[in-house]
Amino acid sequence: MKGKEGNILIIDDDPDIQVTARMILKKHYRNIETIDNPKKLTHINNWDFYNLVLLDMNFSPGATSGEEGLYWLEYILKENPCMIVIMITAYGDVNLAVKAMRIGATDFIVKPWDNKKFKATVDMGFKLSISQKQLRQAESTKATLAQDIDQSYNQIIGNSKVMEDLFRTIDKVASTDVSVLILGENGTGKELVAREIHRKSQRSDKVFMNLDLGSISENLFESELFGHVKGAFTDAKEDRMGRFEMANKGTLFLDEIGNLNFPLQAKLLTAIQKKEVQKVGSAKSISTDVRLISATNMPLKSMVEEEKFRQDLLFRINTVEIHIPPLRERTEDIPDLVHHFLNIYKKKYNKNQLNIKNSSIKELQKYHWPGNIRELQHIIERAVIMAEGTEIRPKDFILNQKKNIETNINTLNLEEVEKQTILKALKKHNYNLSAAAKELGLGRTTMYRKMNKYEL
Repeated sequence: MKGKEGNILIIDDDPDIQVTARMILKKHYRNIETIDNPKKLTHINNWDFYNLVLLDMNFSPGATSGEEGLYWLEYILKENPCMIVIMITAYGDVNLAVKAMRIGATDFIVKPWDNKKFKATVDMGFKLSISQKQLRQAESTKATLAQDIDQSYNQIIGNSKVMEDLFRTIDKVASTDVSVLILGENGTGKELVAREIHRKSQRSDKVFMNLDLGSISENLFESELFGHVKGAFTDAKEDRMGRFEMANKGTLFLDEIGNLNFPLQAKLLTAIQKKEVQKVGSAKSISTDVRLISATNMPLKSMVEEEKFRQDLLFRINTVEIHIPPLRERTEDIPDLVHHFLNIYKKKYNKNQLNIKNSSIKELQKYHWPGNIRELQHIIERAVIMAEGTEIRPKDFILNQKKNIETNINTLNLEEVEKQTILKALKKHNYNLSAAAKELGLGRTTMYRKMNKYEL
Protein backbone atom coordinates (compact mmCIF):
# COMPACT_ATOMS: atom_id res chain seq x y z
CA MET A 1 0.00 0.00 0.00
CA LYS A 2 1.46 3.34 -1.07
CA GLY A 3 1.55 5.70 1.91
CA LYS A 4 -1.08 5.99 4.60
CA GLU A 5 -4.69 6.28 3.49
CA GLY A 6 -8.05 5.01 4.58
CA ASN A 7 -10.31 5.42 7.60
CA ILE A 8 -11.13 2.29 9.61
CA LEU A 9 -13.83 2.04 12.29
CA ILE A 10 -13.58 -0.77 14.89
CA ILE A 11 -16.63 -1.58 17.05
CA ASP A 12 -15.76 -3.96 19.89
CA ASP A 13 -16.27 -3.82 23.66
CA ASP A 14 -13.02 -5.68 24.40
CA PRO A 15 -10.17 -3.17 25.11
CA ASP A 16 -7.54 -5.79 24.22
CA ILE A 17 -9.13 -6.33 20.80
CA GLN A 18 -9.20 -2.58 20.22
CA VAL A 19 -5.53 -2.15 21.16
CA THR A 20 -4.36 -5.17 19.14
CA ALA A 21 -6.29 -4.17 16.02
CA ARG A 22 -5.05 -0.59 16.27
CA MET A 23 -1.41 -1.72 16.63
CA ILE A 24 -1.65 -3.96 13.55
CA LEU A 25 -3.36 -1.39 11.35
CA LYS A 26 -2.00 2.01 12.43
CA LYS A 27 1.24 1.60 10.46
CA HIS A 28 -0.70 1.10 7.26
CA TYR A 29 -3.85 3.22 7.53
CA ARG A 30 -4.26 6.93 8.11
CA ASN A 31 -7.02 6.87 10.73
CA ILE A 32 -8.13 4.10 13.13
CA GLU A 33 -11.17 4.83 15.31
CA THR A 34 -12.63 2.55 17.99
CA ILE A 35 -16.06 2.37 19.64
CA ASP A 36 -16.85 0.14 22.62
CA ASN A 37 -20.64 0.51 22.46
CA PRO A 38 -22.52 0.06 19.15
CA LYS A 39 -25.25 2.45 20.31
CA LYS A 40 -22.74 5.25 19.64
CA LEU A 41 -23.15 4.46 15.92
CA THR A 42 -26.38 6.43 15.97
CA HIS A 43 -24.32 9.61 16.49
CA ILE A 44 -22.34 9.18 13.27
CA ASN A 45 -23.49 11.70 10.65
CA ASN A 46 -21.01 11.04 7.83
CA TRP A 47 -20.73 7.35 7.02
CA ASP A 48 -18.96 8.15 3.76
CA PHE A 49 -15.93 9.12 5.83
CA TYR A 50 -15.16 5.47 6.61
CA ASN A 51 -13.76 2.97 4.13
CA LEU A 52 -14.34 -0.08 6.27
CA VAL A 53 -15.98 -1.19 9.52
CA LEU A 54 -14.87 -4.04 11.81
CA LEU A 55 -17.91 -5.12 13.84
CA ASP A 56 -18.03 -7.50 16.80
CA MET A 57 -20.91 -10.01 16.92
CA ASN A 58 -21.63 -9.90 20.67
CA PHE A 59 -21.63 -7.06 23.22
CA SER A 60 -23.81 -8.02 26.21
CA PRO A 61 -22.13 -10.14 28.94
CA GLY A 62 -22.47 -13.84 28.16
CA ALA A 63 -24.04 -13.23 24.73
CA THR A 64 -23.05 -15.76 22.05
CA SER A 65 -25.93 -15.70 19.57
CA GLY A 66 -24.51 -12.93 17.40
CA GLU A 67 -27.93 -11.29 17.13
CA GLU A 68 -26.57 -7.95 18.38
CA GLY A 69 -23.93 -7.92 15.67
CA LEU A 70 -26.50 -8.79 12.99
CA TYR A 71 -28.76 -5.98 14.23
CA TRP A 72 -26.00 -3.39 14.00
CA LEU A 73 -24.84 -4.79 10.66
CA GLU A 74 -28.29 -4.09 9.28
CA TYR A 75 -28.22 -0.62 10.83
CA ILE A 76 -24.86 0.24 9.24
CA LEU A 77 -25.92 -1.02 5.80
CA LYS A 78 -29.14 0.95 6.08
CA GLU A 79 -27.11 4.11 6.76
CA ASN A 80 -24.62 3.30 3.98
CA PRO A 81 -25.57 0.37 1.69
CA CYS A 82 -22.09 0.44 0.12
CA MET A 83 -20.15 0.11 3.39
CA ILE A 84 -17.62 -2.72 3.65
CA VAL A 85 -18.30 -4.50 6.97
CA ILE A 86 -16.11 -7.31 8.36
CA MET A 87 -17.64 -9.22 11.26
CA ILE A 88 -15.59 -10.27 14.34
CA THR A 89 -16.56 -13.13 16.62
CA ALA A 90 -14.96 -15.46 19.13
CA TYR A 91 -17.08 -18.34 17.91
CA GLY A 92 -16.46 -20.05 14.60
CA ASP A 93 -20.12 -20.53 13.85
CA VAL A 94 -20.42 -21.19 10.11
CA ASN A 95 -24.19 -20.70 10.08
CA LEU A 96 -23.79 -17.31 11.77
CA ALA A 97 -21.15 -16.34 9.21
CA VAL A 98 -23.46 -17.31 6.34
CA LYS A 99 -26.30 -15.33 7.89
CA ALA A 100 -24.12 -12.23 8.21
CA MET A 101 -22.91 -12.58 4.61
CA ARG A 102 -26.50 -12.84 3.37
CA ILE A 103 -27.35 -9.61 5.16
CA GLY A 104 -24.43 -7.89 3.48
CA ALA A 105 -21.23 -8.48 5.43
CA THR A 106 -18.11 -8.64 3.27
CA ASP A 107 -16.05 -11.08 5.33
CA PHE A 108 -15.71 -12.78 8.71
CA ILE A 109 -12.82 -12.90 11.26
CA VAL A 110 -12.68 -15.38 14.14
CA LYS A 111 -10.98 -14.46 17.46
CA PRO A 112 -8.21 -15.08 18.30
CA TRP A 113 -6.85 -14.24 14.88
CA ASP A 114 -3.54 -14.63 13.10
CA ASN A 115 -2.15 -11.10 12.70
CA LYS A 116 -1.07 -11.59 9.06
CA LYS A 117 -4.43 -13.06 8.14
CA PHE A 118 -6.23 -10.27 10.00
CA LYS A 119 -4.32 -7.57 8.10
CA ALA A 120 -4.78 -9.38 4.78
CA THR A 121 -8.56 -9.49 5.36
CA VAL A 122 -8.67 -5.78 6.20
CA ASP A 123 -6.48 -4.94 3.18
CA MET A 124 -8.82 -6.89 0.93
CA GLY A 125 -11.83 -5.05 2.32
CA PHE A 126 -10.12 -1.68 1.91
CA LYS A 127 -9.20 -2.37 -1.72
CA LEU A 128 -12.78 -3.44 -2.38
CA SER A 129 -14.00 -0.20 -0.80
CA ILE A 130 -11.74 1.86 -3.07
CA SER A 131 -12.81 -0.11 -6.15
CA GLN A 132 -16.49 0.37 -5.34
CA LYS A 133 -15.98 4.09 -4.78
CA GLN A 134 -14.19 4.44 -8.13
CA LEU A 135 -16.98 2.50 -9.82
CA ARG A 136 -19.64 4.75 -8.28
CA GLN A 137 -17.68 7.82 -9.38
CA ALA A 138 -17.36 6.40 -12.90
CA GLU A 139 -21.09 5.64 -13.04
CA SER A 140 -21.88 9.11 -11.74
CA THR A 141 -19.56 10.66 -14.33
CA LYS A 142 -21.13 8.54 -17.06
CA ALA A 143 -24.61 9.56 -15.98
CA THR A 144 -23.59 13.22 -15.91
CA LEU A 145 -21.98 13.00 -19.35
CA ALA A 146 -25.03 11.20 -20.70
CA GLN A 147 -27.25 13.91 -19.27
CA ASP A 148 -25.06 16.60 -20.82
CA ILE A 149 -25.21 14.84 -24.18
CA ASP A 150 -28.97 14.42 -23.94
CA GLN A 151 -29.37 18.12 -23.18
CA SER A 152 -28.07 18.84 -26.68
CA TYR A 153 -30.61 16.36 -28.07
CA ASN A 154 -33.48 17.02 -25.72
CA GLN A 155 -35.76 19.02 -27.95
CA ILE A 156 -37.48 18.09 -31.18
CA ILE A 157 -38.73 21.36 -32.65
CA GLY A 158 -41.98 21.45 -34.58
CA ASN A 159 -45.72 22.09 -34.35
CA SER A 160 -46.71 21.08 -37.87
CA LYS A 161 -49.22 18.32 -38.53
CA VAL A 162 -46.54 15.88 -39.67
CA MET A 163 -44.53 16.52 -36.51
CA GLU A 164 -47.56 16.02 -34.28
CA ASP A 165 -48.01 12.63 -35.94
CA LEU A 166 -44.34 11.88 -35.33
CA PHE A 167 -44.62 12.78 -31.63
CA ARG A 168 -47.62 10.48 -31.21
CA THR A 169 -45.72 7.61 -32.83
CA ILE A 170 -42.71 8.17 -30.57
CA ASP A 171 -44.93 8.10 -27.47
CA LYS A 172 -46.56 4.82 -28.56
CA VAL A 173 -43.28 3.11 -29.44
CA ALA A 174 -41.22 4.34 -26.49
CA SER A 175 -43.28 2.48 -23.88
CA THR A 176 -42.60 -0.86 -25.62
CA ASP A 177 -39.34 -2.71 -26.19
CA VAL A 178 -39.77 -3.40 -29.90
CA SER A 179 -37.12 -2.79 -32.55
CA VAL A 180 -37.55 0.49 -34.40
CA LEU A 181 -36.35 1.50 -37.86
CA ILE A 182 -36.09 5.26 -38.42
CA LEU A 183 -36.20 6.38 -42.03
CA GLY A 184 -35.37 9.84 -43.29
CA GLU A 185 -33.07 11.92 -45.43
CA ASN A 186 -29.70 13.14 -44.20
CA GLY A 187 -30.02 15.94 -41.67
CA THR A 188 -33.62 15.27 -40.63
CA GLY A 189 -32.73 14.30 -37.04
CA LYS A 190 -32.81 10.51 -36.92
CA GLU A 191 -30.52 10.32 -33.88
CA LEU A 192 -32.63 12.95 -32.15
CA VAL A 193 -35.71 10.75 -32.55
CA ALA A 194 -33.79 7.66 -31.38
CA ARG A 195 -32.67 9.47 -28.22
CA GLU A 196 -36.22 10.67 -27.58
CA ILE A 197 -37.50 7.09 -27.80
CA HIS A 198 -34.82 6.01 -25.32
CA ARG A 199 -35.53 8.95 -22.99
CA LYS A 200 -39.21 7.99 -22.79
CA SER A 201 -38.59 4.25 -22.48
CA GLN A 202 -38.27 2.00 -19.43
CA ARG A 203 -34.54 1.86 -20.19
CA SER A 204 -34.07 5.61 -19.82
CA ASP A 205 -31.84 5.20 -16.77
CA LYS A 206 -29.49 2.93 -18.73
CA VAL A 207 -26.97 3.72 -21.43
CA PHE A 208 -27.81 4.97 -24.93
CA MET A 209 -25.06 3.67 -27.21
CA ASN A 210 -24.83 4.85 -30.81
CA LEU A 211 -22.69 3.62 -33.70
CA ASP A 212 -22.50 4.98 -37.24
CA LEU A 213 -22.15 1.85 -39.34
CA GLY A 214 -21.25 3.95 -42.36
CA SER A 215 -18.10 5.20 -40.65
CA ILE A 216 -16.46 1.89 -39.69
CA SER A 217 -14.51 -0.35 -42.02
CA GLU A 218 -15.44 -3.97 -42.68
CA ASN A 219 -12.34 -5.12 -40.80
CA LEU A 220 -13.37 -3.30 -37.61
CA PHE A 221 -17.07 -4.18 -37.75
CA GLU A 222 -16.96 -7.23 -35.47
CA SER A 223 -14.57 -5.60 -33.02
CA GLU A 224 -16.74 -2.48 -32.74
CA LEU A 225 -20.01 -4.35 -32.29
CA PHE A 226 -18.92 -7.50 -30.46
CA GLY A 227 -15.56 -6.57 -28.90
CA HIS A 228 -12.29 -8.49 -28.95
CA VAL A 229 -9.87 -10.23 -26.63
CA LYS A 230 -6.21 -9.39 -26.22
CA GLY A 231 -4.14 -10.86 -29.06
CA ALA A 232 -7.12 -11.51 -31.35
CA PHE A 233 -5.33 -9.51 -34.06
CA THR A 234 -2.21 -7.40 -34.46
CA ASP A 235 -3.44 -4.23 -32.74
CA ALA A 236 -5.53 -5.99 -30.08
CA LYS A 237 -3.30 -5.08 -27.13
CA GLU A 238 -6.03 -5.49 -24.51
CA ASP A 239 -9.55 -6.86 -24.08
CA ARG A 240 -12.24 -4.55 -25.38
CA MET A 241 -16.01 -4.49 -24.95
CA GLY A 242 -18.18 -4.17 -28.04
CA ARG A 243 -21.17 -1.87 -28.42
CA PHE A 244 -23.66 -4.67 -27.77
CA GLU A 245 -22.04 -5.42 -24.40
CA MET A 246 -21.68 -1.72 -23.54
CA ALA A 247 -25.37 -1.16 -24.27
CA ASN A 248 -26.56 -4.12 -22.18
CA LYS A 249 -29.90 -3.31 -20.49
CA GLY A 250 -29.98 -0.05 -22.48
CA THR A 251 -30.51 1.07 -26.07
CA LEU A 252 -28.25 0.43 -29.06
CA PHE A 253 -28.69 2.85 -31.96
CA LEU A 254 -27.24 1.66 -35.28
CA ASP A 255 -27.14 4.54 -37.74
CA GLU A 256 -26.66 4.09 -41.52
CA ILE A 257 -27.57 0.41 -41.30
CA GLY A 258 -28.21 0.37 -45.05
CA ASN A 259 -24.47 0.63 -45.67
CA LEU A 260 -23.75 -2.90 -44.39
CA ASN A 261 -22.77 -5.50 -46.96
CA PHE A 262 -24.35 -8.97 -47.03
CA PRO A 263 -21.73 -10.81 -44.90
CA LEU A 264 -21.85 -8.14 -42.18
CA GLN A 265 -25.66 -8.16 -42.27
CA ALA A 266 -25.55 -11.90 -41.53
CA LYS A 267 -23.30 -11.39 -38.50
CA LEU A 268 -25.53 -8.65 -37.15
CA LEU A 269 -28.64 -10.79 -37.66
CA THR A 270 -27.08 -13.67 -35.71
CA ALA A 271 -26.32 -11.39 -32.76
CA ILE A 272 -29.88 -10.01 -32.77
CA GLN A 273 -31.53 -13.43 -33.05
CA LYS A 274 -29.44 -15.19 -30.41
CA LYS A 275 -29.25 -12.17 -28.09
CA GLU A 276 -25.61 -12.99 -27.52
CA VAL A 277 -22.26 -12.06 -29.01
CA GLN A 278 -18.80 -13.56 -29.22
CA LYS A 279 -15.76 -11.32 -28.92
CA VAL A 280 -13.27 -11.61 -31.73
CA GLY A 281 -10.74 -14.25 -30.68
CA SER A 282 -13.00 -15.80 -28.05
CA ALA A 283 -15.22 -18.89 -28.11
CA LYS A 284 -17.25 -17.70 -25.13
CA SER A 285 -20.72 -16.29 -25.75
CA ILE A 286 -21.90 -13.20 -23.88
CA SER A 287 -25.64 -12.70 -23.37
CA THR A 288 -26.95 -9.24 -24.25
CA ASP A 289 -30.20 -7.44 -23.58
CA VAL A 290 -30.50 -4.35 -25.75
CA ARG A 291 -33.32 -2.33 -27.24
CA LEU A 292 -32.35 -1.97 -30.91
CA ILE A 293 -33.06 1.20 -32.89
CA SER A 294 -31.73 1.45 -36.44
CA ALA A 295 -31.74 4.27 -38.98
CA THR A 296 -30.99 4.83 -42.63
CA ASN A 297 -31.63 7.19 -45.52
CA MET A 298 -31.59 4.31 -47.98
CA PRO A 299 -34.64 2.43 -49.39
CA LEU A 300 -34.19 -0.89 -47.61
CA LYS A 301 -37.31 -2.47 -49.11
CA SER A 302 -36.05 -1.72 -52.63
CA MET A 303 -32.65 -3.04 -51.62
CA VAL A 304 -34.30 -6.30 -50.49
CA GLU A 305 -35.87 -6.64 -53.94
CA GLU A 306 -32.46 -6.01 -55.49
CA GLU A 307 -30.95 -8.60 -53.09
CA LYS A 308 -28.69 -6.01 -51.51
CA PHE A 309 -30.27 -6.21 -48.06
CA ARG A 310 -31.39 -9.30 -46.18
CA GLN A 311 -35.13 -9.59 -45.81
CA ASP A 312 -34.83 -11.51 -42.53
CA LEU A 313 -32.67 -8.72 -41.09
CA LEU A 314 -35.19 -6.11 -42.22
CA PHE A 315 -37.94 -8.03 -40.42
CA ARG A 316 -35.84 -8.06 -37.24
CA ILE A 317 -35.06 -4.34 -37.17
CA ASN A 318 -38.38 -2.81 -38.26
CA THR A 319 -41.12 -4.04 -35.98
CA VAL A 320 -42.13 -0.37 -36.18
CA GLU A 321 -41.04 2.08 -38.87
CA ILE A 322 -40.84 5.80 -38.20
CA HIS A 323 -40.59 8.16 -41.14
CA ILE A 324 -39.11 11.60 -40.43
CA PRO A 325 -40.40 14.21 -42.90
CA PRO A 326 -37.84 16.38 -44.74
CA LEU A 327 -37.76 20.06 -43.84
CA ARG A 328 -39.31 21.10 -47.20
CA GLU A 329 -42.49 19.24 -46.11
CA ARG A 330 -42.73 21.13 -42.82
CA THR A 331 -41.70 24.69 -43.67
CA GLU A 332 -44.19 26.02 -41.11
CA ASP A 333 -41.71 24.76 -38.46
CA ILE A 334 -38.85 26.86 -39.85
CA PRO A 335 -39.57 29.99 -37.72
CA ASP A 336 -39.36 27.96 -34.49
CA LEU A 337 -36.22 26.18 -35.69
CA VAL A 338 -34.58 29.47 -36.69
CA HIS A 339 -35.21 31.03 -33.27
CA HIS A 340 -34.01 27.85 -31.55
CA PHE A 341 -30.67 27.86 -33.38
CA LEU A 342 -30.40 31.64 -33.16
CA ASN A 343 -30.61 31.52 -29.36
CA ILE A 344 -27.91 28.84 -29.25
CA TYR A 345 -25.43 30.71 -31.43
CA LYS A 346 -26.12 34.15 -29.98
CA LYS A 347 -24.87 32.79 -26.66
CA LYS A 348 -22.00 30.85 -28.22
CA TYR A 349 -20.62 33.86 -30.11
CA ASN A 350 -21.60 36.48 -27.52
CA LYS A 351 -24.01 38.30 -29.82
CA ASN A 352 -27.02 38.48 -27.56
CA GLN A 353 -28.26 41.65 -29.26
CA LEU A 354 -28.91 39.86 -32.57
CA ASN A 355 -32.44 39.54 -33.93
CA ILE A 356 -34.02 38.34 -37.14
CA LYS A 357 -37.04 39.79 -38.95
CA ASN A 358 -39.96 37.76 -40.19
CA SER A 359 -39.15 38.83 -43.75
CA SER A 360 -35.77 37.11 -43.48
CA ILE A 361 -37.38 33.97 -42.10
CA LYS A 362 -39.82 33.95 -45.02
CA GLU A 363 -36.84 33.88 -47.38
CA LEU A 364 -35.67 30.75 -45.60
CA GLN A 365 -39.12 29.18 -46.00
CA LYS A 366 -38.85 29.55 -49.78
CA TYR A 367 -35.71 27.46 -49.93
CA HIS A 368 -35.90 23.71 -50.70
CA TRP A 369 -33.45 22.58 -47.98
CA PRO A 370 -31.69 19.57 -49.51
CA GLY A 371 -29.60 19.32 -46.33
CA ASN A 372 -32.67 19.59 -44.08
CA ILE A 373 -32.34 20.75 -40.46
CA ARG A 374 -28.59 20.22 -40.38
CA GLU A 375 -28.21 22.65 -43.28
CA LEU A 376 -30.50 25.17 -41.59
CA GLN A 377 -28.44 24.93 -38.41
CA HIS A 378 -25.19 25.59 -40.28
CA ILE A 379 -26.70 28.51 -42.19
CA ILE A 380 -27.96 30.15 -38.97
CA GLU A 381 -24.58 29.66 -37.29
CA ARG A 382 -22.80 31.28 -40.24
CA ALA A 383 -25.32 34.12 -40.32
CA VAL A 384 -24.72 34.83 -36.62
CA ILE A 385 -20.96 34.91 -37.21
CA MET A 386 -21.15 37.13 -40.31
CA ALA A 387 -23.97 39.44 -39.21
CA GLU A 388 -23.09 43.11 -38.67
CA GLY A 389 -25.10 45.22 -36.27
CA THR A 390 -28.09 43.86 -34.42
CA GLU A 391 -30.06 42.24 -37.21
CA ILE A 392 -29.61 39.19 -39.43
CA ARG A 393 -30.51 40.03 -43.03
CA PRO A 394 -31.08 37.81 -46.08
CA LYS A 395 -27.60 38.74 -47.37
CA ASP A 396 -26.15 36.93 -44.37
CA PHE A 397 -27.50 33.65 -45.75
CA ILE A 398 -25.73 31.64 -48.46
CA LEU A 399 -28.82 30.18 -50.11
CA ASN A 400 -28.19 31.68 -53.56
CA GLN A 401 -24.94 29.80 -53.92
CA LYS A 402 -26.89 26.55 -53.97
CA LYS A 403 -29.21 27.86 -56.65
CA ASN A 404 -26.28 28.85 -58.85
CA ILE A 405 -24.81 25.39 -58.51
CA GLU A 406 -28.13 23.88 -59.57
CA THR A 407 -28.60 25.96 -62.70
CA ASN A 408 -25.10 26.50 -64.06
CA ILE A 409 -22.79 23.69 -65.04
CA ASN A 410 -19.50 25.34 -65.91
CA THR A 411 -17.05 22.60 -64.98
CA LEU A 412 -15.49 19.58 -66.61
CA ASN A 413 -15.01 17.76 -63.30
CA LEU A 414 -17.05 14.57 -63.71
CA GLU A 415 -18.14 14.33 -60.07
CA GLU A 416 -19.22 17.98 -59.99
CA VAL A 417 -21.15 17.54 -63.26
CA GLU A 418 -22.89 14.48 -61.83
CA LYS A 419 -23.71 16.30 -58.60
CA GLN A 420 -25.16 19.30 -60.43
CA THR A 421 -27.13 17.09 -62.83
CA ILE A 422 -28.71 15.23 -59.92
CA LEU A 423 -29.60 18.56 -58.27
CA LYS A 424 -31.25 19.79 -61.47
CA ALA A 425 -33.27 16.58 -61.78
CA LEU A 426 -34.39 16.81 -58.16
CA LYS A 427 -35.48 20.41 -58.57
CA LYS A 428 -37.28 19.69 -61.85
CA HIS A 429 -39.39 16.96 -60.22
CA ASN A 430 -39.96 18.91 -56.99
CA TYR A 431 -37.69 16.49 -55.12
CA ASN A 432 -39.71 13.43 -56.07
CA LEU A 433 -36.87 10.92 -55.81
CA SER A 434 -38.52 8.21 -57.91
CA ALA A 435 -39.24 10.61 -60.78
CA ALA A 436 -35.78 12.17 -60.65
CA ALA A 437 -34.09 8.78 -60.56
CA LYS A 438 -36.17 7.56 -63.51
CA GLU A 439 -35.22 10.55 -65.67
CA LEU A 440 -31.55 10.10 -64.76
CA GLY A 441 -31.75 6.40 -65.59
CA LEU A 442 -30.79 5.38 -62.06
CA GLY A 443 -32.28 2.92 -59.61
CA ARG A 444 -33.62 4.35 -56.35
CA THR A 445 -30.84 2.66 -54.39
CA THR A 446 -28.18 4.15 -56.65
CA MET A 447 -29.91 7.51 -56.41
CA TYR A 448 -29.84 7.41 -52.61
CA ARG A 449 -26.20 6.44 -52.55
CA LYS A 450 -25.20 9.26 -54.88
CA MET A 451 -27.24 11.75 -52.85
CA ASN A 452 -25.49 10.52 -49.73
CA LYS A 453 -22.10 10.77 -51.46
CA TYR A 454 -22.68 14.37 -52.51
CA GLU A 455 -24.53 15.27 -49.27
CA LEU A 456 -27.65 16.30 -51.18
